[in-house]
Amino acid sequence: MTPSGRVLLVRDGTFAILGPDGSITGSRGTTPDGLFLRDARHLSRWELTVDGTVPTVLVPASDTAPSTSVLTPAGTRDAPPAYTVFREQSVGAGHFVDRVRLVNNGPTALTTHIELALDADFADQFELRADDRAYPKPDAEHETRLRADGVEFGYRRGHWHSRTTVAARPAPDTVTAGRLAWELTLPAHGEAELRLTAEAHPHGAQAVPLPAPSDEVALPGSADPDLLRACRQGLTDLDLLQVPADGIDGERLTVPAAGIPWFLTLFGRDSLLTSYFLLPYRPDTAENTLLALAATQGRSYDDFRGEQPGRIVHEVRHGELAHFRQVPYGRYYGSVDATPLFLVLLGAYADTTGDTSLALRLEQHARAAVDWMLTDGGLTRHGYLVYHPDPKGLVNQNWKDSAGAICFTDGTQAEGPIAVCEAQGYAYDALVRTARLARDVWHDADWAGRLEATAAALRERFHRDFWMSGQDFPALALDGEGRQVDVLASDAGHLLWSGILDQPHGERVAGRLLEPDFFSGWAIRTLASGQAPYHPLSYHRGSAWPHDNAVIALGLARYGCGAELRALTSGLTAAAVLHGYRLPEVLAGYGREEHATVVPYPHANSPQAWAAATPLALLTAQAAQA
Repeated sequence: MTPSGRVLLVRDGTFAILGPDGSITGSRGTTPDGLFLRDARHLSRWELTVDGTVPTVLVPASDTAPSTSVLTPAGTRDAPPAYTVFREQSVGAGHFVDRVRLVNNGPTALTTHIELALDADFADQFELRADDRAYPKPDAEHETRLRADGVEFGYRRGHWHSRTTVAARPAPDTVTAGRLAWELTLPAHGEAELRLTAEAHPHGAQAVPLPAPSDEVALPGSADPDLLRACRQGLTDLDLLQVPADGIDGERLTVPAAGIPWFLTLFGRDSLLTSYFLLPYRPDTAENTLLALAATQGRSYDDFRGEQPGRIVHEVRHGELAHFRQVPYGRYYGSVDATPLFLVLLGAYADTTGDTSLALRLEQHARAAVDWMLTDGGLTRHGYLVYHPDPKGLVNQNWKDSAGAICFTDGTQAEGPIAVCEAQGYAYDALVRTARLARDVWHDADWAGRLEATAAALRERFHRDFWMSGQDFPALALDGEGRQVDVLASDAGHLLWSGILDQPHGERVAGRLLEPDFFSGWAIRTLASGQAPYHPLSYHRGSAWPHDNAVIALGLARYGCGAELRALTSGLTAAAVLHGYRLPEVLAGYGREEHATVVPYPHANSPQAWAAATPLALLTAQAAQA
C-alpha cells in the first residue's frame, strides 16, 4: 500500500498503482497511478462502471498477489445489491490482468451493462512528477486502433514507438477509442466473468519474466522474532524489486532496483548498499550488481550526463525523455560515492565469500575506479572526493541529493566543489580494501603500498580538517573554500562503518548520535533537531532513513558500541512492526515522545531496496557485536 492509500503491484520490472477499487485515473504528482514499464505509463485510465455507476467498495484491493477486491452496485438494507463484483488483478512481465467476476445474488436471471473506460498516455515518469517542468514534444503522435477483442494504443515520436494492447474475453459488444462495453446475462444465483489483459510494448526492449526468487535464506533463530519477520518481509520485497541488466560480457543479470514508484531501475549507490547489506545472506546479488555497474562504467567525457572515465553510474533510465536527451538520466553519473562504494563492495565480496574470481575478472574496472577517485574525483587536486553542483541534474551528489541538503546551521546550501564527510570515509575504505586485493589477488605489491599510503594520508587530513572542536563532532562537509559545513548530520555515522575515525573519535560520534536531538526513539534523524534547518517532514533535513541507520548500525558494531547498537536496533525494529514489517524509504522525524506511533513521511517510496535490506544489516551488526 502506498502512503496515499493506493495499491501497489510489482513483478518482473513492471508495476501498477491502483485505487482501492482497482481503478486507474491518470493522476500525477507524488504517487501517480497507472501501469508502468521502463519509465513510461502504459495505462493511464482503467475505470469500471456497472449499470452506469461506479460500484461501491466492500473490500478494497490489496498489495497481495493477486490483488482482490469486492464491489457492489448501490443498495439499501431493504433492497440489497442484486449482484456482487469480485475483482482479481495481477501484473507480470509487461502485462496487467484484471479478472472481473459478477455473481447474481438473487433467484432470477438479470442482465447487467458493464463498461470499461481506458486510455494510455505513455507519459514519461519525469513528466508525472510535481516539479512544474515542461518537456516539448512537437512531433509526438498518439494512435488508437480498434480490434474485435479490444483496442491498441500507440505512441510515436520520430523513431520512438511504444504500444499498449488491451484484449478482453469474451469480446466486447461495443468497442470505441476509449471504452469497451458488454451486456452480460447472469443466471439465477449464477455468474459471468470478464478477463481483461493489457500488454505493454515499450520502445527498445520487451519485458521478460525474471528468474524465480533465490532459495530460502537461513536466518538465525535466536534473533528477535520481530526483526526476523522484518528480514523475511525485506527479502520478499527485494525479490519483487529485481530488474534485468547486462553484464560486462553481455550476460543477462537480475539486480535490485532502487524502489517504487520513481526508481524501478538500476541505481549505483542504492544497488551497491543494498547488495552490501545482503552480502552475508545472498552474495549473488553483490556479484550481479558489480557486473552490471562495471558494464555501465564511464569510458569517456560527457558533460551532459556527468560521465567520466572510470566513474560508476548513478542511475540508468530507459524512458523517452532520457532517450532524446531532454533529461540527463539515460546514464547519469552525478554521484560522488557510487565509485568508492563499488570498490568497497568488490573487496567485501572477496572477504565474505573467499571467492577471488570476481575480483580477477573486474581488476581493470577496479583500477579505473581508483584512477577516477584520484583524478576527476578530486583526491589528488583537492585532497578529498568532491562534486560540483549540477544545474541540469543533481545539485547534491551524495546520498542526501535533494537541493539544500548540504547546508550550514543557518540553512544555507554549501557551494562547490563540495567534499561531504561520508564520501571521504567511503574513499578511505575503498583504498584500503583495494590495496588488499592488489597485494593478495592481483599480486601488485607496489600499487598496494601506494594505495595504503594514500589512505593513511586521507585519514590524517580528515581528522585535521573535518573535526569541529567546538561541537566535538565531524562537519557534514567542506565547501569550495574549505569551510566546515557545520550542521550536525547523520552522515557522521557512516564514518564508523568505513573506519576512517580513530577509536576515541568514533566512540564520541556514536554516543552523540544516540542523544535525543538525533535519535527519535525510532531512528537517527538526518539532522539533529533544534537546528534552524531541521524539519521533521523534510526529505533530508530532519527525516529518518532506515538505510542511513543500517550503515550507522554496522559502524556501531565495528567500534564496539553495544549499548548504542541495541537502542538503535530496538527502535528500528519497533518502527518496522508498526509498518507491517516493511520499512519504507524514509520516516518522519517526529520523536517517540511526541507521538506514540511512527509518523509516516508522506512521499516515501515503498518498497525500497535499501530499506528492505535494512533489517538484514541490523542482523549482521548484532552478530558482529555478539
